[in-house]
Amino acid sequence: MAQVLEFKLPDLGEGLTEAEIVRWLVEVGDVVAIDQPVVEVETAKAMVEVPCPYGGVVTARFGEEGTELPVGAPLLTVAVGAPEGSSGSGEDSGSAPESSGGSGNVLVGYGTGAPAARRRRIRPDRLDRPVTEAPVSAAPVVKAPVLEAPVVKVLVADASVSEGAVPVVSPLVRRLARQNDIDLRRLAGSGPDGLILRADVDRAIRTAEETATATARAPQAQAQAPVQAQAPAVAVAAAPNGVAAAVDAERIPLRGVRGAVADKLSRSRTEIPDATCWVDADATELMAVRAAMNAATGPSAGPKVSVLALLARICTAALARFPELNSTVDTEAREIVRLSGVHLGFAAQTERGLVVPVVRDAHARNAESIGAEIARLTELARTGKLSPAQLTGGTFTLNNYGVFGVDGSTPIINHPEAAMLGVGRIMPKPWVHQGELAVRQVVQLSLTFDHRVCDGGTAGGFLRYVADCVEQPAVLLRTL
Repeated sequence: MAQVLEFKLPDLGEGLTEAEIVRWLVEVGDVVAIDQPVVEVETAKAMVEVPCPYGGVVTARFGEEGTELPVGAPLLTVAVGAPEGSSGSGEDSGSAPESSGGSGNVLVGYGTGAPAARRRRIRPDRLDRPVTEAPVSAAPVVKAPVLEAPVVKVLVADASVSEGAVPVVSPLVRRLARQNDIDLRRLAGSGPDGLILRADVDRAIRTAEETATATARAPQAQAQAPVQAQAPAVAVAAAPNGVAAAVDAERIPLRGVRGAVADKLSRSRTEIPDATCWVDADATELMAVRAAMNAATGPSAGPKVSVLALLARICTAALARFPELNSTVDTEAREIVRLSGVHLGFAAQTERGLVVPVVRDAHARNAESIGAEIARLTELARTGKLSPAQLTGGTFTLNNYGVFGVDGSTPIINHPEAAMLGVGRIMPKPWVHQGELAVRQVVQLSLTFDHRVCDGGTAGGFLRYVADCVEQPAVLLRTL
């Protein structure tokens, strides 16, 4: 007899508490194998394919694409065991135990190694057939051994709903309806077999709001002028945070990468007493050195070196001289924690928003190695394939906002780091060089630092050393 197991959104690590459904990889009625990816979700860190630890037939999905679910919320239910059979003997019955097992794994790459089954669609009417000749009203629901919460009951053999029952399975949908005073009995579900989905509840909420708005406007249209004059003040007072809600205003949820960035920047501004210093530097010699490196031929030739890679190498050299800036503050212990290794983050703008990939052990790399790692991580960022581990653990951040065509900025520190170096665009400017006015390649450098870890003298010394290396790259030879 078929059993229905509920698969919940697993803990994806890195302290993540929710994820947004980006794309379903299976449909209701599909046959899935153990550890087959069933949904693609976006967390605050990265895009992740979530595999299902059960093999069987998908009987329900919870959440439309774009829905944000907390960890532990139901993702889908799977009917394990053959959906149709005769007497429980033969090849089909012999293969049922294999498909009903679950690996308990929740991350891609940690599966049992079972071969992926070919996706095939099971007609809904087959799910309604009884396993034996005796009439069956509903398949029993068992509790998966790796799940702690009770499993939601799903009708498999008989999809009909008794009179007065509400065809909704997701507790999130029930809670949303309850919070907005929506009577589920009055809704017609758009899901399989009339199942009420979140989209149905959202549509009912919008309809109720539009009706309430139209009802509220009718008396106002008939009111006299003195009453109309008071209406704007009432509307402003009723709006949240004292902001008048415009009819055509668009509300964009702060979630996913955008929400994570908002939380982190807000925390940085709240906790870190930051200060910023900046300096203009003549980058003409640095650009000439880079051109010479990339033009080299023969045995000395190698991959092209970017300006960002050279600046990153300069940062690691500067942090070796000023280790105070490669640290973090333990607020609970009231201690400054100086870090031995440099894990250099660099800001990268992608279609999903701003991300900060981390070059591990940058202090042990040369410019060529750093450049290759930056190129690799940048490509992963553009395709949305960065893992949470590649976006965390940085100790210092390099922000090249010059790619946006701006000269300067006061960057916000990437919490819980202690400093960030900002680099503006490199462009020709008048500059006094060797006592004469000349056109040189000038760049503005800015350093934002946590004033708890050091004073202005240390921050100024760090920035001055970086500027000296930009103006005279030969200074770096002393540390190579």
